[in-house]
Amino acid sequence: MMQDTAMLVSAGVLLVSYVLIFTEIVHRTIAAIAGAVAMVGIGHAMGFYSQEAAVMAVDANTVFLLLGMMVIVAVLRPTGAFEYAAIRIAKLAGGRPAVLLVALGFAVSVISMVLDNVTTIIAFAPITVLITRILHLNPMPYLVSAAMLSNVGGAATLVGDPPNIMIGGAAGLSFMDFIVHMGPPVAAVWLVTVSLLLVMFRGQLVLDGSLRTMDLDESRAIRDMPNLKRALTGLAIVVALFFTHHPLGIYPSFAALLGVALLLLLARPDPERVFADIHWSMLLFFAGLFVIVGGVEASGLLDVFGAELGKMALEPGQLIVTAVVLMWVAALLSALVDNIPFTVTMIPIIAGLEQQGVNAMPLWWALALGVGIGGNTTHLGATANIVTVTELEDCGIPHARVSPLRWLRIGLPTALVGLSVATLVFVAFFEHFL
Repeated sequence: MMQDTAMLVSAGVLLVSYVLIFTEIVHRTIAAIAGAVAMVGIGHAMGFYSQEAAVMAVDANTVFLLLGMMVIVAVLRPTGAFEYAAIRIAKLAGGRPAVLLVALGFAVSVISMVLDNVTTIIAFAPITVLITRILHLNPMPYLVSAAMLSNVGGAATLVGDPPNIMIGGAAGLSFMDFIVHMGPPVAAVWLVTVSLLLVMFRGQLVLDGSLRTMDLDESRAIRDMPNLKRALTGLAIVVALFFTHHPLGIYPSFAALLGVALLLLLARPDPERVFADIHWSMLLFFAGLFVIVGGVEASGLLDVFGAELGKMALEPGQLIVTAVVLMWVAALLSALVDNIPFTVTMIPIIAGLEQQGVNAMPLWWALALGVGIGGNTTHLGATANIVTVTELEDCGIPHARVSPLRWLRIGLPTALVGLSVATLVFVAFFEHFL
């Protein structure tokens, strides 16, 4: 009875926090901090959530990875590197808005497959804003599309999304295992997603015909070549460590901070200016959100679903049904709470089924597809989404801002169509996932 009450109370705190965030009655960071304090206070009083557990619930790897990449971007910004890249990409797209959306989406998707979608969006967000300023376009369709397509692309590989790293480690899956099994459904979902985004944004992909991108000279964009070289050296080290962090046994956040330390020592920028460019409110928002979701997890609410899923999987002939249900529920929960705690909860459940003789391989792939695609539904569904929302708020263009409900109107159909396509591929080629 006590546990049932704890689950209801934790769900209530989560619901109130999300109502405040989605309705924007208060700023999302204030809502997250208030919700975190309420969750810890109530959880401590009821005995299901301690202050120590709340601190442990904060995913420091995600927070410090974001911080590290923000510092690198802040050091790169004054050198003119983003302006140079923006002009080059605008020229390659020929100044055609629809082609530009597809090109940016393809670039972030491919890079997200070898790095991770958060790092990719942090790097591409300022470039995208600059490109749209050059072409006199609204940056919102391009940044939102880039975030959604990076989420899809990142689902294809072992290192593209944090849940994939955890799934790969638990199931003993390699980089090539992910490419072979996740590649086909992700490719199909990507094509459908980019097509749907082009349709939904068609009214905003209109260029001012008076602008000629060929008249722009990217060579004049670079303002500080010595510091640009130092910054790129630090970034190259970070990228190299991102590729090798798993066998080296280091966290992606440590790789980022190592590059930051080297970069700051080489470039020696003004620390006040650099740290003034950090989105501290976003980092605090994530910390608060992690604490709230940690309380929901501690109450046992996620375990209830896992237990029911386990019963279904053990029934004869129900493996494919169980996998599809897991995919859709994982997508739903990833739209409402961070996909990392849900993945952490599901891993021992699926591993336990494997020990009971169930072929759990389809369940691993279904979990990866669900958390990867479902994150597009809301602006809270993936870390890359929050980076995008924050960048649009800070770009200084009033009509570029995307509210939670506006994102939902775009993300919900995108995620539903993407999940439907993934389900069709998964069911049609189910033997491939065994």
